[in-house]
Amino acid sequence: MNINRLSQTKISVLDLAIVRDGDHVAETFKNSLDLAQQVEKWGYSRFWLAEHHNMPGLASSATSILIGHIASGTSTLKVGSGGIMLPNHAPLIVAEQFGTLATLFPNRIDLGLGRAPGTDQFTAAALKRDQHAAMEFPANVEELQLYFSEGNKKGRVRAIPGEGVNVPIWILGSSTDSAYLAASKGLPYAFASHFAPAQLLTAISIYRTNFRPSEQLKKPYVIACINAIVADSDQEAERLSTSFKRLFLGIITGNRQQLKEAVDPGEGFMDPMEEAALQQMIVYTFIGGPEKVKKELEYFLEKTKVDELMVATAIYEHTARVHSYEILGQLKI
Repeated sequence: MNINRLSQTKISVLDLAIVRDGDHVAETFKNSLDLAQQVEKWGYSRFWLAEHHNMPGLASSATSILIGHIASGTSTLKVGSGGIMLPNHAPLIVAEQFGTLATLFPNRIDLGLGRAPGTDQFTAAALKRDQHAAMEFPANVEELQLYFSEGNKKGRVRAIPGEGVNVPIWILGSSTDSAYLAASKGLPYAFASHFAPAQLLTAISIYRTNFRPSEQLKKPYVIACINAIVADSDQEAERLSTSFKRLFLGIITGNRQQLKEAVDPGEGFMDPMEEAALQQMIVYTFIGGPEKVKKELEYFLEKTKVDELMVATAIYEHTARVHSYEILGQLKI
């Protein structure tokens, strides 16, 4: 095993703007900014926010606005979307929004694109999402690339600002379809293994095998998103993880709620059958003290050989969440 792989791997943050039980959304946004400012000091590479709608526990629906909020409170951290659900939006609007962000914060804005609705079917309809929108995703990516290009100066429809602005595009995915698309377009690829682990290794292999160099990227680049709950001891991490597990169980059962306080994991807080279903969803979740998590992450990196880890951490106590990222950042040293 290459014991230096962890120290050589970039680490980033995926923030879902999770709303804690009893908190106002304003507190969520305040905590997100505080976390971004802390991880910037610790050398994290990027801070991404994810588009979700109609979820009481997630407040990242207006993703581009939150990106501006985080970018304005930091100075070097790359900030972006993980991702914008492109079929929910006209490509021109996305180009204008991210062209504006990249003009305000040069060389700091990432645009990760996904094809899922980021919500349920009823909310998707309220978003005026066409039922064939997912099928049009590759064409929409091309349209977006056109708006960002210098070559569109004579086009009838132009993105201003946006045209000629450096906005790196990433393809996000949780299946092999996205891997083929990212490879064919020569774009960096981010896989959502934090909630869809089944096809991670297959998708990475497809992406690397079929990759075609582009102006943006000369060789394959892969981010794997994982969950991590790290504390000073294994026992404390297990206690903190009960909040995360109940949150994800709510997604599985359709009983979506705000993030609850941690409980004693020995209290039988979850039905065994429910926990078995949950474990299939959170295979790539790393819970424990520094030594345990470091060992498990080194094995994960050796197996996947990803270029970057993007870490989602759902912990109720904000100080404990920040501390989890602090410990994780120190594992690189």
